[in-house]
Amino acid sequence: MSDDQELGITESKSHRTGEWYAEVVQKAGLANYAPEGMSGFIITRPRGYALWERLQRHLDAKFKATGVQNAYFPLFIPESYLEREKDIVEGFDPEVAWVTHGGHEELEERLAVRPTSESIIAPYMSRWVRSHRDLPLRVNQWASVVRWEATETKPFFRTKEFLWQEGHTAHESHEDAWEETILRLDQYQETYEEVLAIPVLRGQKPDHDKFPGAHTTTTVEALMPDGKSVQGATSHHLGTSFAEAFDIAYTDENEDEQVAHTTSWGLSWRALGALIMTHSDEQGLVLPPAVAPEQVVVVPIWQSETRERVLDYAEGVAEELDAAGIRVELDDRDERNPGFKFNEWELKGVPLRVEIGPNEVDDEALTLAHRPDSEKHEVGRQDAVDTVENHLDEVFAKLYAAAEETLEGAVREAYSRADILGTLGRHGGYVKAPWCGDEACETEIKDQIAAEIVMVPFHAADEPGELVHEGEDCAVCGEDAVETAYFAKSY
Repeated sequence: MSDDQELGITESKSHRTGEWYAEVVQKAGLANYAPEGMSGFIITRPRGYALWERLQRHLDAKFKATGVQNAYFPLFIPESYLEREKDIVEGFDPEVAWVTHGGHEELEERLAVRPTSESIIAPYMSRWVRSHRDLPLRVNQWASVVRWEATETKPFFRTKEFLWQEGHTAHESHEDAWEETILRLDQYQETYEEVLAIPVLRGQKPDHDKFPGAHTTTTVEALMPDGKSVQGATSHHLGTSFAEAFDIAYTDENEDEQVAHTTSWGLSWRALGALIMTHSDEQGLVLPPAVAPEQVVVVPIWQSETRERVLDYAEGVAEELDAAGIRVELDDRDERNPGFKFNEWELKGVPLRVEIGPNEVDDEALTLAHRPDSEKHEVGRQDAVDTVENHLDEVFAKLYAAAEETLEGAVREAYSRADILGTLGRHGGYVKAPWCGDEACETEIKDQIAAEIVMVPFHAADEPGELVHEGEDCAVCGEDAVETAYFAKSY
C-alpha cells in the first residue's frame, strides 16, 4: 500500500463532500488525475476499471438477452455527417473536439471526436434496413466519447473523456420504438437498484432539455447524499428525425416505403461516481457485493505458536468460498498486522471480512464483519458458503435501505417560487412542483439557486405528457400547470 493510503481518509463526507470524494477515489486505488497539461482527464486504475467491467458484464448480458448485438463504429466523425442532423450540431457544438490535421497535412474536412454516435451509426443502419423483415434492428457499442467541457474535473462524474455504452435501434412504428425506449429504461433502473443498491426516480426530461433531435428523452435520476441529483442513464425515443436525415426506410408488408422510428440509449461511468458517492464513508470506499472486485477477504490472526493451524484453517475457508464462485482474497501477509489489514480492506470497500484466529479454529467458527457498519457476527464453520452468501445479501440490503431512506426523506412538495427556493436552499434533494411547461420558469429558479428541472415523472403506463396538475397553478409564474416538475441541483 502507498503512503497516502496509510494515512486513511482525512476529509469529511458531510462538510467537504467534493474533497472527500476525490480522496476516496484516489486512496481506494480507483483513479488518478491526469498529468499537467491534460486537465479534464483521468487515469482509470485497474481497481476502478474492474468496477466498470462488472457493470458492463451485467448490462451486456441484459442487452443480448433482448436481441441486441454489439458493434463498433469509428471514433472520428466527418463534420458533414453531424450536419445532416442539425439539432446534433447545435446541441453538442460547444463541447465537440475537432481534428483538423493528419500528421502535417490539413484535412479537407474536419473530423469530430465522437461526442455521440447517432450521426455515424444511422447511415449504416440505413444500409442494413431494406424491409420490415429487417426490423427491429438493435446494435450497441461500448466505447468512449469526448465532450470538451470547461468544468472542474470530478472523476467519473465530470471528465472530458468518459466510458459508456450507446445502443441504437430502428423499428416499424412509433409504439414499437417507445416500447424499446422503456425497456432500456427498465434495464437501467434494474441495474441501479439490483446491482448498485441505489434506488432511482424515473421519468422524462422536459422538452427543452431532451436529447438534440429526440421526440422524448427518458431518464433515471439518483440522489446523492449531498442532496444533488445524478442523471443515471437516459433512453431516447428519437421519432423519425434521424431516420429522415439519414434515409433509414423500409418497405412494409404492402411493399410501400415507410420511414423507420429509432431510439438511442446510454449509461456512462457516471454510474460509478454515483456508486462511490452514495455508499462510501469516512473510512473509504463501500461497495455492494455484485460489483466488488473482492467480495470477501479472509484475515488470519495468529501468534507464532498458532500460525500453522490458523493459516491451514483460513486457507480451507478461502478455497471453499472460491470453489463456490465467491470472489475471495486470503490476506496472509506476514509483514502487516491485522489492524492494518482491516483498515486497508475497509478503505478498498470489500463488503465482508472473515476474521480467523485461534478461538475460531478451536470453536469451528468464523467471525464475519460487515463493511457498511463494522457489525460483527460469530457463525459456525459448517455451511460457510451459504452463510457467507446470506451475509453478502445482508450487506446489500443495508446499503439499499440506507440509500432508500435518504431518497424518501428528500422528496418535498412546493407550490410557490419562494417554497422552491427555500426548500432547495435549506435541504437540497428534490422539490416537486406544478409547472406550466415554460422553460423561463426553470431559468428563473436556475438563476437564483443553480437548480434545474431534472425530471417530469411518468404516470399511467409510462406515458409521457399527461396533465398531472390540471387545475393547479405553476409554482413559479402562476399560470395554469400542465405537469409536475422535479427541481434539484445536479452533478
